[in-house]
Amino acid sequence: MNSFIFNTTAQIVFRPGAAGDLGPLASGKVGGSVLLVTDPGLRKLALCDPALASLKSSGVTVTVFDEVEPDPSFATVMSAVELGRLSAITGVIGFGGGSSLDVAKLVALLCGSGEDIENAWGVGNAKGPRLPLVLVPTTAGTGSEVTPVSIVTIGGDEKRGVSSSILLPDIAVLDADLTLGLPPHITAATGIDAMVHAIEAFASKNANNNPLSKMLARSALQLLGANIERAVEVGRDRAARGAMLLGSMLAGQAFANSPVAAVHALAYPIGGRFHVPHGLSNALVLPHVLRFNASVAAATYASIAADAFPHLASVSDEEERCAAFIEHLADLSARLGLQRRLREVGIQQDDVASLARDAMKQARLLVNNPRDMTEMDALEIYRAAW
Repeated sequence: MNSFIFNTTAQIVFRPGAAGDLGPLASGKVGGSVLLVTDPGLRKLALCDPALASLKSSGVTVTVFDEVEPDPSFATVMSAVELGRLSAITGVIGFGGGSSLDVAKLVALLCGSGEDIENAWGVGNAKGPRLPLVLVPTTAGTGSEVTPVSIVTIGGDEKRGVSSSILLPDIAVLDADLTLGLPPHITAATGIDAMVHAIEAFASKNANNNPLSKMLARSALQLLGANIERAVEVGRDRAARGAMLLGSMLAGQAFANSPVAAVHALAYPIGGRFHVPHGLSNALVLPHVLRFNASVAAATYASIAADAFPHLASVSDEEERCAAFIEHLADLSARLGLQRRLREVGIQQDDVASLARDAMKQARLLVNNPRDMTEMDALEIYRAAW
């Protein structure tokens, strides 16, 4: 068995209504003055209010930064850092989707250490220390509450990341009640995102791919595959929502240690340049990347096919089961009402060449892909997706 390292969030709280008890859960860790990082939509919906009230009743002074946008910019990160420094914060709470959680991670790092972010980009370069950090996801997709990665947008369209175990939070609070009001299209896109995390983690050729990540990826696919359609169709189903939130977290733990690959590498330019939500960007290229990989990874994909779609266990031939798995994933996106073609999200055929060039910049992800990918390969995949 290969040697490996497995890191994850120190404490995980999974309970409906837990966000309303954030004060008792987190105050001992974050100290007396915190910055709560969220987005304007959640603030307007008052989704943060029970958490804010709980923190204040526990004697915590809360400063709210609610300017996080989708695909957050580096400028947004630095605005939050400046507010945190002015407020002399002792801890950070991220409350929201993956964008808010990613911003919160970098705020905790930069306010806690003062290090130069230019030296932190990439894998294992952040030195820390960071401030105490608590993350509260409001979508079931990114798994950011258990991953050591923060992705932000640089210069308008380039995705850049910091990946370091320092960014893993002290506490993750999973409250399914926070996801009950998610619109169907967001539920669908974030759910597919979580499934991509599990699939890519399981198949990753990263040297740190390990039995724990594989086990977690399979468990995630079982939960996500069984509940995603119900969560989209009946959004107030707390059991389905909880299963999706747990599945997303398990997938996050898997890919945090066995990193994702070409699906994400090709999705990032779509999101960065055309502002397509990350989960949908993944869904648009997923079947096409898997078909490309199938020549070397058919047995791998076949081994997890029945986790997501149990009836595929009856398909005995590995190549046939792999092909069926890929087609079922494509059909699932369609059943969930997601766009299936790049042209449907405003991307022109003339854009695919530049997308392929940009995808090649994601070398930290492409090295994990089961099959080596060239720029020409990426171009053909984008063409197939168009």
